[in-house]
Amino acid sequence: MTGKSSLAQEAPPLDPREEIVTHLPAMRAFALSLTRNPSQADDLVQDAVIKAWKNLASFQVGTNMRAWLFTILRNTFYSDRRKSKREVQDTDGAFAATLANKPDHDGRLAMADFEAAFVQLKSEQREALMLVGAMGFSYEEAAETCEVAVGTIKSRVNRARQALSALMNLEEGEPLELTDQQTLAVMSTNMPGRGDAA
Repeated sequence: MTGKSSLAQEAPPLDPREEIVTHLPAMRAFALSLTRNPSQADDLVQDAVIKAWKNLASFQVGTNMRAWLFTILRNTFYSDRRKSKREVQDTDGAFAATLANKPDHDGRLAMADFEAAFVQLKSEQREALMLVGAMGFSYEEAAETCEVAVGTIKSRVNRARQALSALMNLEEGEPLELTDQQTLAVMSTNMPGRGDAA
């Protein structure tokens, strides 16, 4: 009797069609980190949502919708990239126009400095940092999304943070004066040299 009443009190899972909408802002941010172009990011999210919608019957209700959507988005990005013969490097200045410098009181790490360093990372390092640092994915969720081992994600995050520190000439333990929370999350969690691999 008690078991039945506790089952009756559990909220039913959110309808997958409604849940997709809740993940759109995070999907756009991840798409932007992959494409580095707002227009292309919007197109990528749209393509990923259409694919997810068409394949909604294959989604198992109660499992991780966010990881499923990010996997579709990531696979769509790499599939499109393989199809294109060459990658266009911001020829129209669209990405450069989106960069904004933080005020001087934010310290020596201006947003433009971070962006300039971030785009120099390998694509798999950028996506690992975005998932774990900015999006708040666990290492396990990020590994599932990227279809790699958890240790691979940890290694990519650690190497990416080390590379960012080197590119921005940061010393070990040097305080970062940032107001941008996503940038702070990407840079500060398990900074290199402070223990185990990130």
